[in-house]
Amino acid sequence: MAIARDAAQAYYATGGDHGSYRYISLNEIIDSFAATYVGKGKLCEDVIFPDITFHAIRALQELSYDTIKSTKDWEVVIPSTLVLVMPLDYVNYVKLSWSDSNGIERIIYPTSKTSNPNNVDTDATADVQSWGGWTTDGTNDDLDSSESSDTWTNYQAETTSDIGSVDADEMDDEYGNLVGERYGIDPQHAQANGSFFIDESAGKFHFSSNISGKTVILRYISDGIAATSATDQSISLANSLVPKLAEEAIYKHILYGVLSAKSDSDPSMLARIKKERFAETRKAKLRLSNIKLEELTQILRGQSKIIKH
Repeated sequence: MAIARDAAQAYYATGGDHGSYRYISLNEIIDSFAATYVGKGKLCEDVIFPDITFHAIRALQELSYDTIKSTKDWEVVIPSTLVLVMPLDYVNYVKLSWSDSNGIERIIYPTSKTSNPNNVDTDATADVQSWGGWTTDGTNDDLDSSESSDTWTNYQAETTSDIGSVDADEMDDEYGNLVGERYGIDPQHAQANGSFFIDESAGKFHFSSNISGKTVILRYISDGIAATSATDQSISLANSLVPKLAEEAIYKHILYGVLSAKSDSDPSMLARIKKERFAETRKAKLRLSNIKLEELTQILRGQSKIIKH
């Protein structure tokens, strides 16, 4: 069980470990689990300590993805290359936005209409031949895959034109007579904040040209597992923290994982523990959703307004 260890004077001072009481370390959870469930006549009578540690780490990882929401923030200035490397502990992104001069975050939306495919090139003048291949010189490096494709280069050089500044006659001259044939824009593209796509194979974010030089905030999900230090990347159970509101869910995940790995576990007992694990995970998710009745009421007051389409 976690208790307050800091004296009030040290906690409230500058540089104190503020807000730390909300969390309990994975190390403490493992010790508490071993004391509660492991021993003669208990559920995990002959379970060894490394098994508990493994399932505790897996429990924290699984809960971090959608229950605990181990979200981290990066604030970076995007260079002219319009590329951002994924963070070291990146699992998935939550939101990408850039902050304007007023400090307001403007959401950057993903685009599914482009990518950065491998650009296979032999030399500056190489073309695909009639049979679909290349004429090579027999060496191993005459066919190379470039990380920057023509598609990405064109996307990088994209400029935004304000169609609202073009009068109807000019539009008709350029796009033809569209009277009665203008179907409206696609709402997913009806924004001027910019766009991005993810090159999964290269582990990079690629941004549209209007993001160059802007301060971008990347919120992403980590797996909740902390390293010992910046120079020592081994897992630190003491630095891996679990919100106390999800502590019981971690215990149930460990218990189910440990017992399901044993060949002589009672199936009916496993089914019961699986239900308890699901219930505790759901309870933790509701607790961590942090819904406040007064705040929800304030939001719902605006729902009575008529929405015109």
